[in-house]
Amino acid sequence: MLPTRRPLAEVTRELVAVATGKLPADTVIKGGKVVNVFTGEILPWDIAIKNGRIASVGDVSAAVGPETEVIDASGYYLCPGFMDGHVHVESSMVTVTQFARAVLPGGTTAIFMDPHEIANVLGMDGVKLMVDEGRELPLKVFATMPSCVPAAPGFEDAGASFGPEEVAAAMQWPGICGLGEMMNFPGVLAGDPAVHGELRATLAAGKPITGHFAMPADFQGLAGYTAAGISSCHESTRTEDALNRLRLGMYAMMREGSAWHDIKATIKSLTETRVDSRRAMLVSDDTHPETLLSTGHLNHVVRRAIEEGLNPIRAIQAVTINTAECFGVAQDLGAIAPGRYADILFLKDLARVAIDKVMVDGRVVAAGGRLLVDLPAVAYPDRVRHSVHLKEPLTPWHFRINAPAGKSRVQVRVMEIIEANVNTRHLTVTVPVVDGQVTAGVEADLAKVAVVERHGGNGSIGLGFVRGFGFKAGAVASTVAHDSHNLLIVGMNDADMALAGNTLAGCGGGMVAVRDGQVLALLPLPIAGLMSDRPVEEVAARLAAVHRAWQELGCRLVSPFMTMALLSLPVLPELRLTNRGLVDTLQFKMVDLITG
Repeated sequence: MLPTRRPLAEVTRELVAVATGKLPADTVIKGGKVVNVFTGEILPWDIAIKNGRIASVGDVSAAVGPETEVIDASGYYLCPGFMDGHVHVESSMVTVTQFARAVLPGGTTAIFMDPHEIANVLGMDGVKLMVDEGRELPLKVFATMPSCVPAAPGFEDAGASFGPEEVAAAMQWPGICGLGEMMNFPGVLAGDPAVHGELRATLAAGKPITGHFAMPADFQGLAGYTAAGISSCHESTRTEDALNRLRLGMYAMMREGSAWHDIKATIKSLTETRVDSRRAMLVSDDTHPETLLSTGHLNHVVRRAIEEGLNPIRAIQAVTINTAECFGVAQDLGAIAPGRYADILFLKDLARVAIDKVMVDGRVVAAGGRLLVDLPAVAYPDRVRHSVHLKEPLTPWHFRINAPAGKSRVQVRVMEIIEANVNTRHLTVTVPVVDGQVTAGVEADLAKVAVVERHGGNGSIGLGFVRGFGFKAGAVASTVAHDSHNLLIVGMNDADMALAGNTLAGCGGGMVAVRDGQVLALLPLPIAGLMSDRPVEEVAARLAAVHRAWQELGCRLVSPFMTMALLSLPVLPELRLTNRGLVDTLQFKMVDLITG
């Protein structure tokens, strides 16, 4: 067990006594090269630690007593633990505890999670379950209160609804550090009273508001959005997007996850300019379990920034002190300096981000890529394991798209996916009519899409078409469908679509691939239809089996699951599908599927 963390106010006398040689340190780290994130220097400092915090740096020989543990850090660079300023743990498909198991050995020692996925299914209860779980871990888990539940009111139906009252209440919870990404940027700009009520409640609590502004060409809109007190945004996909946020005084969060590889473009805002990088942050946003295990977490994101030309120290600042300052926790975290928690990484190679040991609260918790401490067992209650409530079992009839009478061909709106990008293109495509039905087609790479309300509400179903997955047969389904997490089904025939949806309803949610009436692969995600409480390695293996099944069906995308999951998120350009129908997200209006 790790020792109980004590607030700085409770340990000031002991820290000063160690710093002045009156009291021995618990631990001293000697011989390392310390990355100073304040000045950008690398300094030959030793470090004295007491009560899990750094008491002093430099010459700390006076703090070495007979019981002091001395760690030889010769040959190591020492830097602060990495902090992810924007992450959805649910996207890893495992619990917070299993997420911690996966990321701690790679140097992530703190996260600022936005649990709006579980919030859209289970409401305040879901948020509290994840926040409480995080309080028992060596990984420091902060949470922003989800702001958009549902993400786009009036365009979709979720399992809960949040407003100013819920936000104000959550601001008093331990572990809530701010407001989650404000995706309803049209509501911010239009002066929507409920939206601004949430902003007001957060600002009144003295906490930051994180952003999501997905209109890259609208600088004046971004300026107005910033004027509402929103201090950060992770929706930069181009160099100029990140620059505009930096110029307006926002923290520009530059994202690299399983499906979104934005750093190649966004990091140029720093490498090809002379702008100050202290308001730049590197984040993961959404990372799947196999990525965590095979590629890494923030260690990979930092490495990618360095590979694209960012100075290693500036890259480290972007996951340490910059993040800590963004969320107002720099007195405790983000630097190797007196008073801060002793969250320290031991790196063999700075540029390659080769992390050998990870220290949390003054104790080495991981070495050689392996976690050295046991994490507490977690048990989610039964009530969260039964969250898929369909109005009725699905049949092929539910997926019929009737063409206008007498038509042999019709024009339909189509979502065209862009691999490794959050956006879609809004196309109009001419398709054949067969027996009065508008159909999917292999030749045109068109698959049918359905979003089925699954929260026990009206049971409505939105239907549409998508291009770009490359499916030749079968169907896939998922209850991971941002952000309302209704039942999302993509397929080439109605019978397989019905089977896929009913399979997930029967197991409490997850991901499935089927063909010709047979289930090819299934990943159960019984916790809210979003997460498994199985070990992360097991979840990654089952997800890999689903990926192989997707490939059998014809899909060749590198990371298709998140691409599919965002088809139903009506706050991203250009065209999306919810249980209520198609949404033109540039005009923010419902539109017809058949146009002519």
